[in-house]
Amino acid sequence: MFSSSEQIEIVITPGASERHYWKDIWRYRELFYILSWRDIKVRYKQTFIGAAWSIIRPLLTTIIFTIVFSRIAGLKNPGSAPYALMVFAGMLPWQFFSNSLSESSNSLIGNANLITKVYFPRLIIPSSAVITSLVDLAISFLIMLGLMAFYRFIPSWNILFLPLFILVLFLFSVGIGLYLTAVNVKYRDFRYIIPFIIQFGLYVTPVGFSSAVIKGEWEFIYFLNPMVGIIDGFRWCLLNEPIHWHTFGYSMIMVVLFLFIGLRYFRKMEKSFADSI
Repeated sequence: MFSSSEQIEIVITPGASERHYWKDIWRYRELFYILSWRDIKVRYKQTFIGAAWSIIRPLLTTIIFTIVFSRIAGLKNPGSAPYALMVFAGMLPWQFFSNSLSESSNSLIGNANLITKVYFPRLIIPSSAVITSLVDLAISFLIMLGLMAFYRFIPSWNILFLPLFILVLFLFSVGIGLYLTAVNVKYRDFRYIIPFIIQFGLYVTPVGFSSAVIKGEWEFIYFLNPMVGIIDGFRWCLLNEPIHWHTFGYSMIMVVLFLFIGLRYFRKMEKSFADSI
């Protein structure tokens, strides 16, 4: 308790919130856990088979892609792993990326009441949506291990580098997710374009086939897609598939670029989120 003679002086310094923004993210770090855990429970709360969707979707997609690209199109895997394993290894990062974009792009709109009433760094909301997708990635990774056991395929020591590629995948998903989130708040009809972007990206990314089939003048342009290098990295870690490190460098440059653009645009639009929502 304070006596009547004591006075409390509160000084509000202009620009203090901007200088302390990243410190505030650390102070509100528990909010990452709260929002992520809430999103996980809500995602499967009213579904008939619950979290089993995390198993069914990648398996069905793997079966379809294996039949279409391997049996019908006659494409071959340049490595020693069965074609189905190559496809599923590509599905791991792609499923994480597509889920992250779908969830993070609508995260601010879905938390409109929270944004308009309570102060906290808004970056936490879309980032927590990306963190939630790590759960599906972990489940899919267990399926990958089961498929390896089924095909009696033993991974090499390259698998120890898998966390590095997961980090690159996470940073790229955050960068794209932040940009699309900010755009979606300003232009609400953009949410109808995002599923098309994800669907289109699935077919221009080597999920159902190996990037080794891309040759000639299109190779440089193709590897500007960061997911190409990330998927090749996953296959190198899990299946010891060949990877072109110089083209992976292109992907890394694009990851850094997209992360910078996403953070910059999100921070620029962050002040108007409460009014726009």
